[in-house]
Amino acid sequence: MTGLRFGVWLPTYAWADAGPEQARRLAASVQKCEEYGFDIWVIDHLLTASGLYGVAWLEPLSVLAYASALTTKVRLATGILVVPVLSNGRHVLGIGPGWYAREFEVTGSRIEERGRRTDEILEALTLLLSRPNASYQGRYYRFEDVTIDPRPPRLPEIWVSGGSRIPDPQEHDVPFISRGVLDRIVRWGHWLSRCSGTQEWVKRDWGQIQVHARAMGTDPTTLTFGHCNFIHLVETGDHAKAVEASREPFLRVMGSHRSYAHLQECYMIGSIDRIKTRIADLVGAGLEYLVLGPVTDDPRQIDLLARHIAPEFA
Repeated sequence: MTGLRFGVWLPTYAWADAGPEQARRLAASVQKCEEYGFDIWVIDHLLTASGLYGVAWLEPLSVLAYASALTTKVRLATGILVVPVLSNGRHVLGIGPGWYAREFEVTGSRIEERGRRTDEILEALTLLLSRPNASYQGRYYRFEDVTIDPRPPRLPEIWVSGGSRIPDPQEHDVPFISRGVLDRIVRWGHWLSRCSGTQEWVKRDWGQIQVHARAMGTDPTTLTFGHCNFIHLVETGDHAKAVEASREPFLRVMGSHRSYAHLQECYMIGSIDRIKTRIADLVGAGLEYLVLGPVTDDPRQIDLLARHIAPEFA
């Protein structure tokens, strides 16, 4: 059996008090990912989701271009056009329909349209990246005879997000995976499950995806199960101490909207042994790819990941 593959959500937090030292820590984090062979992922949010998160993130394509200049081997995830050229084809495209209603308002769209828009974006994008003089006629996006250069030598690996979320009365969250999301995951073949619900829900969603694949005439063994989650590693065997040491960094990133008990249900919080047990549970359910995001920008978190977590699943 091939071992679990790892990626790192770079800690590209746009702290109000950020200074030159943050840039140095970011560079160190990128270089450590290269050293350990962890793929590099970045988060993209147009706005700060006040209360739901306590921070915004740096613009992802700029970060990936920066990471591309510092690395030669690891894969870079999110960029769509410039990064593939600068990185010699090492980029991966991760896409989700979004969840924060305000981001849709400021872009002149409606959150109720997010699924259909996501499907059209993927269809249009793959056309533009694969051929000259491309044309597309959708409900939301239309163009005729458009050529984009430079096109990558091959289409990027596309990872689709989506799944059950713990309901929030202020957002459009639902505790189940919708038919549209199931269709999208099966069509594109790579699922990056979120940390927005319980771990049991993630496993339940994966089971439903496999059943849906069979119903669509797709062999479920051709699909890839990935998962992304936030983490804070503390070198102690005492679970309670690790939980308490993780409280401040998690609350700084996650904001005040959700309780710390809620965060513990969603994210990788606790002793290293507890975190490894949680990961092993997902691997037992079929997990093949794991992206972990430190909630501090201390590069030593990536050292701890390489020392204590990755070797257990090689």
